[in-house]
Amino acid sequence: MTALLSTEGLAKHFAARSRWSAFGGGKSVVRAVDDLSMEIAPSETLALVGESGCGKSTTGRLIMRLIEPSAGRVVFEGKDITDASASELRQARRRMQMVFQDPRSSLSPRRTILQTVAEPLDANGLIRSPAHRREVVAELLDSVGLSPSVMGRFPHQFSGGQRQRVGIARAIALGPSLIVADEPVSALDVSVQAQIINLMQDLQKQRRLSYLFISHDLAVVRHIADRVAVMYLGRIVEIGPKAEVFRAPHHPYTQALLSAAPEARPGRSQKRIVLSGDVPSPSAIPSGCSFRTRCPIAQEVCARERPPLGAVASGHSAACHFAQPNPLGPNQRGRSS
Repeated sequence: MTALLSTEGLAKHFAARSRWSAFGGGKSVVRAVDDLSMEIAPSETLALVGESGCGKSTTGRLIMRLIEPSAGRVVFEGKDITDASASELRQARRRMQMVFQDPRSSLSPRRTILQTVAEPLDANGLIRSPAHRREVVAELLDSVGLSPSVMGRFPHQFSGGQRQRVGIARAIALGPSLIVADEPVSALDVSVQAQIINLMQDLQKQRRLSYLFISHDLAVVRHIADRVAVMYLGRIVEIGPKAEVFRAPHHPYTQALLSAAPEARPGRSQKRIVLSGDVPSPSAIPSGCSFRTRCPIAQEVCARERPPLGAVASGHSAACHFAQPNPLGPNQRGRSS
């Protein structure tokens, strides 16, 4: 099956002033996303997971072309949109939309719900009359579980979950095939999270949507994802079908994440893997394997060679020289410095 979206060698590097720049030290380079290649199939949910600051949100913005890539390509619906013109990008964005983490900040407090949901329709010349606008917005609100009677209200009059429903209604207004959802439920109560996840799944079936679901919450990911991509310091270190990644994680970083979130693997009694040290700065990524300074099984080769993202099972890949489907492998090797 042809991918709906694919990225090839996608990268985003930011120039950052060094603390020594005042003394002639110049600038350092922050590698927020580095050599990222992945695909999303039609009607599929790919979850992108990892700790805060690993490059997940930057990846979403690169795909949406809200920021310019430093290298690589983004191909959407068979078209390379990496260097798309403003008009070409405008057409592509009718088919790809974004849902943000905080619905309070992503919705204008000065616009009514009618104005908010209708804005993309107005901008694309799809509204024929005020009556038509109300009719279309009423259908969109109904599809996300809100009464059309709320059209005249403002965002501050709604709960967090209701505001996120408004954001989703706005996102689906143009009939997109892909939605980039950046931590869409992390600001909500657990009970409301489940309602929004169920809504997104229902809309996916009804509208054949694909999702790039960005999250740090593995329990949520377990419920919504078809495949999971694990990111560390701007690079994907493991990717595969959700069931395989959760059942038999091969990369030591994935194993540590899952051991710290036992609710993501119900029924499994696994000792927590505590990683040593802090996450390195994206402006000073270690040589070879970027995870080696915290890895419990790292050896000398890990400092010399960057491990490729290689197959460990059908459709399942990991970037580790010693990829094994158990927490620490057959023996606990020393960590290289």
